Amino acid sequence: MQVLQNPALITVICLLVIGQGLFQTDALEGPAKAIVRMSRGRSHWAATPILIVVAILSAFLNNTPVVVMFLPILTAVAATTGQSPARVLMPLSFIAILGGMTTLIGSSTNLLVANYAAQSSDLRLTFFSFTPIGLIVAGAGSIYVLYVMPRFVKIRKTMAEEFQATSGKQFIAQIEITYGHPLVGVESVSGMFPKLKDMTVRLVQRGQKPILPPFENVALSPGDTVIVAATRAALANALARRQPLMDTESDAGSSGREASATAPGSINLAEVVVAPASRLMGRTLPQSGFYSETGCLVMGIQRRSRMPRMAMNDIRLEAGDVLLVAGNEDEIARLRGNRDVLLLDWSTAELPRRRYAPRALLIFACVVALAATGVVPIVSTAVAGTFAMIATGCLNIRQAMRAIDSRIFMLVGASLAGAVALESTGGAMAIATTLVQVLEGASPAIMLSALFFIVMILTNFLSNNAAAVLFTPVALNLADQIGQPPEAFVVCLIFAANSSFATPVGYQTNLIVMGPGHYRFNDFLKAGTPLTLILWLTFSLVAPWYYGL
Repeated sequence: MQVLQNPALITVICLLVIGQGLFQTDALEGPAKAIVRMSRGRSHWAATPILIVVAILSAFLNNTPVVVMFLPILTAVAATTGQSPARVLMPLSFIAILGGMTTLIGSSTNLLVANYAAQSSDLRLTFFSFTPIGLIVAGAGSIYVLYVMPRFVKIRKTMAEEFQATSGKQFIAQIEITYGHPLVGVESVSGMFPKLKDMTVRLVQRGQKPILPPFENVALSPGDTVIVAATRAALANALARRQPLMDTESDAGSSGREASATAPGSINLAEVVVAPASRLMGRTLPQSGFYSETGCLVMGIQRRSRMPRMAMNDIRLEAGDVLLVAGNEDEIARLRGNRDVLLLDWSTAELPRRRYAPRALLIFACVVALAATGVVPIVSTAVAGTFAMIATGCLNIRQAMRAIDSRIFMLVGASLAGAVALESTGGAMAIATTLVQVLEGASPAIMLSALFFIVMILTNFLSNNAAAVLFTPVALNLADQIGQPPEAFVVCLIFAANSSFATPVGYQTNLIVMGPGHYRFNDFLKAGTPLTLILWLTFSLVAPWYYGL
């Protein structure tokens, strides 16, 4: 029980929740898009500024949510510039780990080691205690990751890429212009509507009069219905805006089951296929009663054959039509039992709460500022930030709980218990004594380098947290036996435990990018091994000078 009350463990869990809050609100999408815009015309370097931002963010935020947030952005950048995702996704994971090396809260490993060292010795690491040497070591690794490693990555084509090609297909959707709508008064320019640049406007229905493209001197007004063709991503963006372009509540009712389907912040999008012999066939959406029966609102229709130029609600459905539907999690799940449509489970995704993005960014900035200045203990700041994310609506309880990986919780708890046992039974002193005897006569710099090398190998096969926590008492005993200050050996342990690049199992973010990048185990071995050696050599050369060994 004492292990589970460990302040470092509580801090790690809270930082995971705060990262989930940033992810759930798409708080970093704006800065990322700005970087992409600035890099246009220099497609070869388009991913570099984004990866640099990832490294900076990872110094103040847990690596996993940062990688999850930027994975789709970098995948889109790769597609725009004609590159394979394999060129950028492994660097994304590696650069996040490197950035996490540089501050106390950059990685759960750093927090766990620092907390255990504080409990077992007089060493107190502060927020930026090892940032200077961390920047040197991470900088050397970053040069390799950004400019050398992408050349070593093997590009593979899989069956998944065939299915990804369908992601660009368009849905027919309609935007009802009401009083106070963001598009009221928007005028066409050169036959198009700039405010709908991600969509193709097929028709503007004004009363009984259809207005067809090209649109000349057309200003949208209340009562108009704009028929558009757009990808799912474009429609999702229109729904997730702070002022949504599309209404996610049907006129059929706004209470009970219907209202719950589209409650702010709980909208899920999914795709369903109209089944053969479905009762929906030959009917329009208003005639079908789909919303009243399921609680899910149809946001778009996709048809393999040529789509007629008419309002979405006037299209008679056919077998094989794909409907983009919006609803809450329970109502989307109930579609699995619906015989009229076939739910594509892989397509279900929750819309981000972008209206809360400024709040999430403010909470994150306050947590970082208070932790960095030391005004409030890091654990207190992290707990307060977690409650603030939930209280302000950036996350609900279910989303916060989803951010807590029980495997990480149990693994960290078990590692801390193992470290306590290793220390109390004398195992840590025995390992340290053996290492001193093996390296008898060697300088402290050689012993420091040897410790880095041993932990660096183990962290690629064990959890990095397990390797770090188990070797913390060893590092402290080693420093004590040779009469050296413990800080150099504890920092050595932090950097070595973070050097989990040579295998996909070495760190969670490696596993996250393995599938989308179509990587194999050997890819990490070939690309990650040189990076671990670079970090080992850089630290071995710089640390003796930096710590005066």
